[in-house]
Amino acid sequence: MKNKIIIFNPRSANAKHRIPNTILQVGAAIHGKYEYVFVDGNLENNPWETINTYFKTGDFKYLCSTVMPGPQLKQAIPFSKKIKEDYPESIVIWGGYFASNQYKVSITSGYVDYIVNGPGDNTFPELIDVLENKKTDALLLIKNLIYQDHNQKIIHTVKEALLDQDSLPPLPYEYLNTFYPIENYLAKTFLGNKTLAYHSSMGCPFTCSFCAVVPIYNARWKAKSAETIYKDIKYFKNHYDIDAIEFHDNNFFTSKKRVLEFAELIKDDGIQWWGEGRIDTINQYSDKDLKLMRKAGCTMFFLGAETGNDDVLKQMNKGGTQTGKMIEEFVLRMKKVEIIPELSFVLGLPAETEKKVYDQILWDINFIKKIKKINPNAEIIIYLYSPVPTEGSELYQQIIDAGFSFPKTLDEWISPSWEKFDLRKNPLTPWLTPKMVDTIKNFETVLNGYYPTASDFKIIGYKKKILKLVSGYRFKFGWYRFPYEIKVLHKIWKYRQPEIQGFYSE
Repeated sequence: MKNKIIIFNPRSANAKHRIPNTILQVGAAIHGKYEYVFVDGNLENNPWETINTYFKTGDFKYLCSTVMPGPQLKQAIPFSKKIKEDYPESIVIWGGYFASNQYKVSITSGYVDYIVNGPGDNTFPELIDVLENKKTDALLLIKNLIYQDHNQKIIHTVKEALLDQDSLPPLPYEYLNTFYPIENYLAKTFLGNKTLAYHSSMGCPFTCSFCAVVPIYNARWKAKSAETIYKDIKYFKNHYDIDAIEFHDNNFFTSKKRVLEFAELIKDDGIQWWGEGRIDTINQYSDKDLKLMRKAGCTMFFLGAETGNDDVLKQMNKGGTQTGKMIEEFVLRMKKVEIIPELSFVLGLPAETEKKVYDQILWDINFIKKIKKINPNAEIIIYLYSPVPTEGSELYQQIIDAGFSFPKTLDEWISPSWEKFDLRKNPLTPWLTPKMVDTIKNFETVLNGYYPTASDFKIIGYKKKILKLVSGYRFKFGWYRFPYEIKVLHKIWKYRQPEIQGFYSE
């Protein structure tokens, strides 16, 4: 059969050992109807050679790629461009956060033909049907699609309601296994020796103005039932003997009922797990609920604290009832129930004056130190604020007024500076001065010295003691400048930052 499909997962910074759920979902949508292959850039030594070898057979027409911000662009952009150059009749289809949020620069690049704007469970097979039957006049009827018409006008089709996640076809794990052994995706982490990455829901019900998810889902959220999740987990437990799970949902804990049902189901299976949520959501769980979750293996959860300043939380349109006081009370509750809260803070938002930006950075640094005093086990992740195109929000207007703009070409997106932007470590925002960035990064180095992350299970024993001793005086007295001695130890012991490198051991 000709016109086969390549479903490509570009290499990511911290996803080498994650089952690529995004491309599996694309595969599930066409499984049994069209012939396709998987190419995982995280496990291929030379993914371009693999892709090109397929196209050389003359049997392949479609390159379909999930495209997330950051390192994935370093393969998605040049590979898509090269495919269109070498095989002009080929069709390139992108999906993922980057493609949806940066659709203008993507669809006008000349080498991206279609963008799946959000979930593609129906969109993708319907698009292939239309293209195979050469009925392009029907494109407008396909939901969640972005493309250019004959006049080069960018067309957005109607957004589709999120589907019942339990009704979707099962992910083709065994088919993936024919390309890449599943065991390659089950790596050792601080959670366990065989850790499974899993998505149990789609979207997020909130509208934070700094979040890239918001423009795609518009406060919509749908989840698999506890029974469906547990059925999948038992499959991996029985076939691959997993002992840990990372739930990579945007908001795993949205439904308390679902979480507690899942906890009851899994509590006797000896599986540790981690998920992402919101402080004001989980704070509504009772101590009894939290203790059940801990008994069921919930070891840590990732939470967007963002800041302890209530005014800045409003600027972020954080929503809900989260306050600085709530964050303090929450980390104390987690200490009592022995669940580690992993809190992310976003520093460097725009303000009216340079002094206000810097004062807020210093305020947040002191607030983080206060959190660590309340609960030393609380994990801290620090990001520099990186704008996202949440057009219409007050925060987005502030960044535009301040002179910020996104790249005008895809090639510019893969320059080293913009790659760091996507990792939220170098935002290229005009209101942040080098002094501010240095202050944040130096504090982060000292913090990671005095309180090494629990997720780096190699930094234990004497290593942890030495780091704490070397960085102690700096942390206590606020001496953050030039922390070279800590950086040297981090480099020697290959200290891992989970927000960049994940939880996995090499």
